Amino acid sequence: MQQKPLAFRMRPRTIEEIVGQQHLVADDKIIARMVKAKQLTSMILYGPPGIGKTSIASAIAGSTKYAFRTLNAVTNNKKDMEIVAAEAKMSGKVILLLDEVHRLDKGKQDFLLPFLENGMITLIGATTSNPYHAINPAIRSRCQIFELKPLTPDEIKLALIRAIGDEERGFGKLKIDITEEALTHFANGSNGDVRSSLNALELAVLSTDKDAEEVIHIEIKTAEECMQKKSYGSDKDGDGHYDVLSAFQKSIRGSDVNAALHYLGRLIEAGDLQSISRRLLVIAYEDVGLASPQAGARTLAAIETSERIGFPEARIPLANAVIELCLSPKSNSAVIAISEAISDIQRGNIGEVPDHLRDAHYKGAQELGRGIGYLYPHDYESGWVPQQYLPNKLKNKQYYQPKKTGKFEQALASVYEKLTRKK
Repeated sequence: MQQKPLAFRMRPRTIEEIVGQQHLVADDKIIARMVKAKQLTSMILYGPPGIGKTSIASAIAGSTKYAFRTLNAVTNNKKDMEIVAAEAKMSGKVILLLDEVHRLDKGKQDFLLPFLENGMITLIGATTSNPYHAINPAIRSRCQIFELKPLTPDEIKLALIRAIGDEERGFGKLKIDITEEALTHFANGSNGDVRSSLNALELAVLSTDKDAEEVIHIEIKTAEECMQKKSYGSDKDGDGHYDVLSAFQKSIRGSDVNAALHYLGRLIEAGDLQSISRRLLVIAYEDVGLASPQAGARTLAAIETSERIGFPEARIPLANAVIELCLSPKSNSAVIAISEAISDIQRGNIGEVPDHLRDAHYKGAQELGRGIGYLYPHDYESGWVPQQYLPNKLKNKQYYQPKKTGKFEQALASVYEKLTRKK
């Protein structure tokens, strides 16, 4: 019988073995507390592929000793669910990991709901889609929703070291000599996807010949071939990847086209389209912002084109976006404004919503003074009328301070200053 893949074999058997996701599974965090109290509720785990959704489900089952079954909302039919339900009736409880839960059709959903209601099936839905957009409200309302984060390189490195040393499930019975540079590349090259890193490690081990002393030597060249990505040239602490990304953004912010293209080239050579895309979108709104708002839409179009055509051609729309962002006027006024508003809220500097702005669409609202005195701006010739919108304690607060580095924000600033004077 063929051995299962390393990533499958190394799935955690208990909550304590989970690598990463400490915001959910650390001793004092919600999933760990549920497992400890044996008070499980159905949940939806969402996040990118390969970051531990299935691992958390299997660890929960292992920690609680409940029966654990895995189905796919697309490929498994209602009859498969009936088998799980029958087992739940026999044993009292089954944990069901339902992959691609956002694709659950109405027939399967209607069958499943009563078992979720009576607690015989604890559903752990896994999805890469935002559940607030993609999952039917009937399922969503019966589940806790937890977002999983991509693993850090250090967390992935821990998983790799465990796999190398585990005699039962990993490669502990083999003599493996892996360089720190190769190990770091496996950890950095997967963009937080531990399954991808484990798959690459397994390929390296199984495809490398042993030497005369039965030792398997894995160096950076082998790691690059198995990851199908070149090394970032990072230091032994794994910071090089983030240094390149940081230099990339700072070069664009500083309008240095040549430096930005250099760092873009390094990221392209590493095949890291995901990090490039994310960073470009952040730059378009954080650093260029209202100075040239159309740059954001064009950057997104370039990214979508790059994802569709793939490398090596993807370098062309990416270079277009980088050059435009470098040479666009810069403004971080929106970032500063929202950061200051959130800072006030976090400090408790909030205040009551003024009565004339409160919801008045219910019986008895007028008796409570809700909505009385509200002036509807569209009733006035200019579409504007002086009126207080901020709470009393913040009524003179100005979060937005326009910058006049671009024509668009100059126009916004003119309107803003005119309205401020009228107030």
